[in-house]
Amino acid sequence: MLSGLVIVDKPQGWTSHDVVGRMRRLAGTRKVGHAGTLDPMATGVLVVGINKATRLLTYIVGTSKTYTATIRLGESTITDDAEGDVTSTHSAAAVTEDAVRAGVAALTGEIQQVPSSVSAIKVNGERAYARVRSGEEVTLAARPVTIHRFEAHGLRPVRGGEALDVDVTVECSSGTYIRALARDLGSALGVGGHLTALRRTRVGPYSLDQAHTLEQLAEKLDVLEMSQAARALMPNRELSDEETTEISFGRRISAGRGAGTPDAATADKPAAAFAPDGTLVALLADSGSSAKPVLVFAPDNEKRTATLEQQADQ
Repeated sequence: MLSGLVIVDKPQGWTSHDVVGRMRRLAGTRKVGHAGTLDPMATGVLVVGINKATRLLTYIVGTSKTYTATIRLGESTITDDAEGDVTSTHSAAAVTEDAVRAGVAALTGEIQQVPSSVSAIKVNGERAYARVRSGEEVTLAARPVTIHRFEAHGLRPVRGGEALDVDVTVECSSGTYIRALARDLGSALGVGGHLTALRRTRVGPYSLDQAHTLEQLAEKLDVLEMSQAARALMPNRELSDEETTEISFGRRISAGRGAGTPDAATADKPAAAFAPDGTLVALLADSGSSAKPVLVFAPDNEKRTATLEQQADQ
């Protein structure tokens, strides 16, 4: 059974759900999921899991992301991006490069961010964007996010200088809304702002260099094998034959080297455990002096049982 990750270069205009649907047809299986939604307007890295690899997705969702984007200062929209109607305009002719860089710096680090009112966040069981579309005014609560890097590296006057396009690179924690950064930068500069382009270039350890378009994947389905995917994603632990057998049956083994330190494997941030032949066996969490399996991937428990029985007969 085909299992692994596919790093898709999502095209503009497609929803993440659209991509999953296409991948189901290409992979010939219903068991397909993705690790973090990209808006239809956005392009770039969308990590898709197939079959057993869907179990890795939960550990990818929380990783940091990197984006390149263009922010237009001088125009605000109802969606904080180019897909929404313009709600206000203010001349950005007086906005200087120094002011932009100061505004960007103020939005770097640990901040409290109010998500866009048309986000997919649920309010009393209903998506915020659905409430906005029905005419309701929605204000979401601020939430903590971390902006590891926010750099402005290109400013271009547009609309005769009345608006200003700013090219940026953002590296941020999971849950960050780049269009909210555009909105907040424009607000801080007193002219309003919205996102006109967004491209995700990295999700955790997976980058655009590894990504393939849907057209390329239709010609050749390039799948990152599960062992390779896990090695890049989380700390690694190499198992002995005996440990491999124990973990394959869900039993505990001795704790890893990081046990008792901040680097200890946990249920939320486990270590990937590999058999001597390099096969991904399980994800492990340290618990006291032992390590317990969080997930077991070993597909050949029956083969191992048969081998053990043969050895016992001999």
